[in-house]
Amino acid sequence: MIIKPRVAEAMNAQIKSEFGASAQYVAIAIYFDEEGLPDLAQFFYTQSEEERMHAMKFVHFMLEAGAKPIIPGLPEMRNEFGGAAEAVQFALEQEERVTNEINNIVRIAHEENDYTSLNFLQWFVDEQVEEIDSMTTLLQTIKHAGSSLLLVEDFVRRTLAARAAAEGEA
Repeated sequence: MIIKPRVAEAMNAQIKSEFGASAQYVAIAIYFDEEGLPDLAQFFYTQSEEERMHAMKFVHFMLEAGAKPIIPGLPEMRNEFGGAAEAVQFALEQEERVTNEINNIVRIAHEENDYTSLNFLQWFVDEQVEEIDSMTTLLQTIKHAGSSLLLVEDFVRRTLAARAAAEGEA
């Protein structure tokens, strides 16, 4: 096994966290779908797919490095929110927690002199900056829009279109 056992253990915990985040984003997307806000719903369905991809990055890395990924059961998901701002605030707090978890794996990899894992983890460190920024911006937009969530829908629609265009150019 190329990666150190303590790092593999922390990565298995992260797999659970990433799959849990994916499921939680589906629950948030459903909330927005039920509220008649399809662009916000699509934003969170897309976020869910990204979190699943993050989990699978850990799975594939561990397999390539000779460690055994463990696929856990999921914790209970929150399905009820008191409004759009509350749902996005919850998502932001989830991203902050994931950032702390990634930083913890980096710390463990440093302690274990596991440079292979450190190299792999740098992508996640960078990704969390983007995730926190995205959720913070969405939450600020919701707060600025007040009761007019249709303005937020327009913002999200434009954001998703710009992201799709950027990915098409890449």
